[in-house]
This record gives sequence, C-alpha cells and structure tokens, in this order.
Amino acid sequence: MRDLPVRMARWSAGHPWRAIVGWLLFVLLCLGAGVAVGGNPATTEDFRIGEAGQAEAMAAEGGLQQRPVERVLITAKPGTGRLDVVAADAAARDAAARMSRLPEVRSVAEPVRAADESAVRVDVTLNGPELDGKKHVDPLLAQTAEVQRANPGLRVEEVGSPSISKGVDKLRGDDLSRTEMIALPVTMITLLLVFSSVVMALVPLLLALSSIAAAIGLAMLASHVFPDAGVGTNVILMIGLAVGVDYTLFYLKREREERARSGGRLSPRVVVELAAATSGRAVVLSGFAVAISSATLYLADDVIFSSIATGAIVVTLVAVVSSLTVLPALLAKLGERAERRAVRRAARAARRGAAVRAKKSPRPGAGRLTAAVLRPVVNHPAATLAVTVLAMLALATPLLGLKLTDMGRETHSRSIGAMQTYDRLNAAFPDLMAMHQVVVRADASRADEVAAALGELATEVRGDPRFSGTAELRTSPDRRITMLQLAVPHYVSSDEAQSSLRQLRKEYVPNTVGGVPGALTAVTGDVARYADYPEHQKQKLPLIIAALLLVTFAMTVWAFRSLTLGVVGVLLNLLSAGASLGVLVLVFQNRWAEGLFDFTSTGSIGSRVPLFLFVILFGLSMDYQVFVISRIREAAMSGITTRQAVIDGISSSAGVVTSAAIVMVTVFASFAALHLIEMKQIGFSLTVAVLLDAFVIRMLILPALMLLLGEANWWPGRGIRRGPGSGPVDRPMAKVR
Repeated sequence: MRDLPVRMARWSAGHPWRAIVGWLLFVLLCLGAGVAVGGNPATTEDFRIGEAGQAEAMAAEGGLQQRPVERVLITAKPGTGRLDVVAADAAARDAAARMSRLPEVRSVAEPVRAADESAVRVDVTLNGPELDGKKHVDPLLAQTAEVQRANPGLRVEEVGSPSISKGVDKLRGDDLSRTEMIALPVTMITLLLVFSSVVMALVPLLLALSSIAAAIGLAMLASHVFPDAGVGTNVILMIGLAVGVDYTLFYLKREREERARSGGRLSPRVVVELAAATSGRAVVLSGFAVAISSATLYLADDVIFSSIATGAIVVTLVAVVSSLTVLPALLAKLGERAERRAVRRAARAARRGAAVRAKKSPRPGAGRLTAAVLRPVVNHPAATLAVTVLAMLALATPLLGLKLTDMGRETHSRSIGAMQTYDRLNAAFPDLMAMHQVVVRADASRADEVAAALGELATEVRGDPRFSGTAELRTSPDRRITMLQLAVPHYVSSDEAQSSLRQLRKEYVPNTVGGVPGALTAVTGDVARYADYPEHQKQKLPLIIAALLLVTFAMTVWAFRSLTLGVVGVLLNLLSAGASLGVLVLVFQNRWAEGLFDFTSTGSIGSRVPLFLFVILFGLSMDYQVFVISRIREAAMSGITTRQAVIDGISSSAGVVTSAAIVMVTVFASFAALHLIEMKQIGFSLTVAVLLDAFVIRMLILPALMLLLGEANWWPGRGIRRGPGSGPVDRPMAKVR
C-alpha cells in the first residue's frame, strides 16, 4: 500500500475539494497555455519524403517550388446544350480581371479553351507556400461567385488544391461533430447500464472530456517540437474518449466491488485506496504501455505519424493523471454522500419501526453468458485454442493480398462540392489530371546543356500515350536549378501513371539529362508523391514493428515478472492485429461491401492504416491484458491453483472488459462512418480489432492458453508466491488492511 497510485489516491480522497479544484485548474491552464501560445502547423518542408521530397527541396532552392493554384472553370449549364464560347470567353476575362486585383493572387494566366470547346478555364496562382493556399482562398471563391451571378446562363465554378483542402477540412469537421453526437450518447447509455446511476455514468464521461480538453492544449504546446500535420485533434478525440472512459471504468468497477465486498465496514477513503492498489496500478501500466507503444511511431520519420504519436501520448498520460488524482476525490465524495443517505434512510426506518433492507451486493463470479462462454474453454482448452487460433488465422489470410497506396486526391468524397468540379475539370482538360516534375541541379555553366537534355527528354516522351505531350521548362534566376514539367492524362493511382513514373526514373531521365556531368536529378510531382510515400512506409514498417514487439514484451515481463506472459502477449497481439487487417483487406480492397459501409473501393488500403493500427492496437490491448492478467495473478496469490485463478480472473474481469470494449467500439465505429476513406478504414479496423481482442482473444484464446500452460505461466519463476505482498501489479485484497 506504499505504491504511488495508492499514495496519490490517499491524498486525493483525504483532500477531495483540493484535488477537484486542482484538476479543473490544470485543465484550464493546459488549454489556456495552448491557446495563448498557439499551435505550430506542419509546413510543406515537413512533408517531404523520398526522391520526391529531394526534388521538391531542390526546386525550392531555385524558387521553382510548387505553389497553390486555383482554376476557374466555365462550362455550359446542365440542359442548355453546347457551351456558348463567346460568353464563356467574356466570363473568363471578367474572372481573370477580378482575380488579378486580389492581394492573395500572385499571377493569373490567360484563359484556355478545352480541345472540344466544352469548357474554358483560368489558372490563378496564389501567393505563399503550397499548404497555406486554403487560408487565402475565400476571396477567390467570392469573386468566382460574383462572376457566376453576372453570368446566369453559364456554370462558373472554382477548384484547386486550396479549395479542395478547405472542403475536406469542412467535411472532416462536420463528420467529427456527427461522431460526437453518436459516440457520447451511446457511451452514456452504456455507462448507465453498467452502473445504474446517472451520477456514476457521468463521472467517466466528464473526466474523459476534460482530459481531451487538457490534451488539446498540451498538444498545441508540443507541436512546437513535433509539428501538427492536422490529424492531432482527431487522434486526441478518438483515443481520449476510448481510454479516458476505460481507465475510469476500470477504477470505478473495482471501487464498487471493494465497497460491496466490505459490506459497509470500510470507509469510502479506504475503499478508494484498495481500488488504487489494484485497478489504479493497472491503469498506470496500461497508460504507459499505450504511450510507449505510440512513441514507436516517431521512428517512421514522418510528420503525420509524429503528429499522431504526440496526440496519442499526451491524451493517454493526461487520462492516467485524471484517474489517479481527481477520480479518487470524486469517489470519496460520492461514497460519503452514499453513507449519509444510508444513515438517513436507517433513521427514517427506525422512527417507523421498520427494518432497513440492505442493498443486494453484486454476486461475485461470472454472469450466465460469461459462464456459458467459459464452459467449453475450461472443459476443452486444447480444442478451444486450436479452433479459435485457426479461425483468427483464416481471418488474417486476406492480408497476403494487401496493397498499400497513398490515398490520392481523387479518393475524396464527392459530397465535397470542389470534388465534383474537379471531375468536370479533368474531363475537359485531361492534361491536368497529374504531372511529373524532373528537377535538375547543376553548375550554372551547364544550364544550356541541361536545358537541351531536358528538351530531348520531352521529345522522347511525346509519343508515349502515358504522357500528354505537353511540357514546360523553367530555370531558376541563378541558372543552377532547372525543372521540366510533364503532363500526365491519367489519375495518379492508375497503372498508366505509375508505370510512366517508373520508366521516367529508370530510362528517360538516365538516358538524357542523367548523362550531364555533375548534374543531380530527381523526379517529383503528383504521381511521385503518391508512389514514394507508401514505399517510405514499407521501409520503416519492419523497424517500427520490431520496436513495438520489443516494447510490448518488455512491458508485460516487467508488469508480471514472467517471460512466458511476455511471449504470450506479443503473439496474441500479432494474432489480433493480423486478423483485423485481414478483415480490413477483405472489406475495403473489394467492392462487395461498398453499399454496406458507404464507400467507393480504391482496390487498396491507405498506406498509413496498417502502421497506425499495429501501434494503437498494441497499446490498447495492454488495457485488457494488464487488467485481466492482474485479476488472474491476484487470484493465484490468494492461495488457489493457477487453473482456478484463470477461471476466477476471467470471470471477475469479464463484465468490465465487455463494458470497456463496448465503449471503445462505439467510439471507433463512429469514426468508421466518416466520409474520408482513410479515416473510415482506421475506424473500421480498430472496431474489428477491439471486438476480436476483447471477445475472442481475452475470453477464449488467453484463458485456454493459460489453462494449458498452468504453472508455466509464471516462468522463469518456480511458480507464483502465494501470500501477502508478493506481486508487482496487484496484491490480494484479503490481505490488505
């Protein structure tokens, strides 16, 4: 009872108002400091990866970097027949004149007609870096709307990276608002069913939300070390709601159990200390496991994963702090309130001369459903293990056909208005679908030689149907950097675009400009970015998975002083992650479930999804693993056999694991309803992972395996020490005074 969680709980329960006010001040301080300092969003430079990133750095060195571009598209209104070219040209000139007067605009190109005269476009280049375009696009959209009002017989619209990014951000915000509206009520209902008390149900939800608020502020501060790629808040909401409720739930369930077990003989403060000595310590271990697992994402050398790691780490640690500080204070106050109600009820009963009916204590052991599930596991552990493991491996089989790609712009939902314009623009001007940029750095004295070689390259690709034949050559003012831009009339994800990139890098460039002495060449552009990112992830994946397995193993061994359980934890997490990814591939790489889950299959999985799933799942699985095995170990230390300890531990933890899993599934499933395909895949895969982990791994495979291992579970020890104060995680409650 000298552990840090117990000491913190003792102080908090002894000084409840100080703890509650201190927590509120902490949340306000974190949020206020974050807002005051502000976040540090990632810049274009932070996203550079692979050869494409190298080429972009070279282009920026010569002032040839990609800039935000918007395009005003003028077409005929639906149902009006062919485009009135004269009216369209006049509208285009009007749009160009309006745009050129805006301070946000760098340059405006001459209007361009489509080859079939079905459309006219005006290209507008904005000032500033590529990623900042969405911040300055509103005045351009306003002017486009004015041109539309002035030309009611035409369809005048605008599209480009800035307006698409703005539309994606709005859709993501709307989706997240809808997610909160779904997840919060369902979580509340679940907690009401668990506790049968509005007050007790509100405690986990309020603590989770306050932890999220504090984490958002801290993440804004942390972004000055690890820039925010725009996904940090999403991760904080997703992980914060899941672990925040779960940690509080673990603590609350144990506090109620100890209070019922004591029969009212122990004070609320002592009951809180008992909960801290068991579930409180499990929460600390689980929180550190999630944080350390998430930290392996920094090894990806990718600003997006760094942002994800920072959000997950911050919100998890804040949730742990809330469970160890303010939660014991709230439980102590609620316990005192319950005692006063009981005294008043007894006094009223005494005045009436009636006996006080004692509340029924929750019956220990498994419920009927849990007992039914465990019966075949206990009676036939080997058969149960074989069947369930084979079933999980079967679910993992589709993983062999996993195809990773970066989710290109064309995968965005068409509920975004700019994406509908994007489709019409590409239909009228297929040259704009994608591009290659060959960037060359050489001595200024060789600028003419480089330009000639690039001209030869442009000539060679002119007859290749994978290229459009249009090319643009640009040179930096100091003549050291030269860039050739080649149009590709295919979407970046198409086989034609990808094969054109491979041939460009392996044949066209080496055979032309690659022969210029001292010249450094690299290829970037839409297609190269799309191809290089998944390749970068594939290179980093083995390192991160190795680190993740090592961390999981080390944490389990340290928690339970058992190499056997360390190996078991790693294998079960791999099995759960593999099966979850297999189901993801089965659903999203095929078309059969498109109507069921409201998506359009790209025939691939987002390159970030598997790595994110592995890391987050390994961390979250430690929640259940630590909690369940802690109960088993606690039971074994009370003097019963390991076999009976496994049965009792699984039975006593089943209810809280089920409740926690329902909360997590609710949160993750609400993210699966998002329109953005990568977020949908992440939400779906985590939903499946939690279901498999909670109901197959922890209820069937883990107990069957531990029953078969027997005393070998505690190897390399000679068996668990049965007696007071012997365990690193939980101590037998019967021995605690």
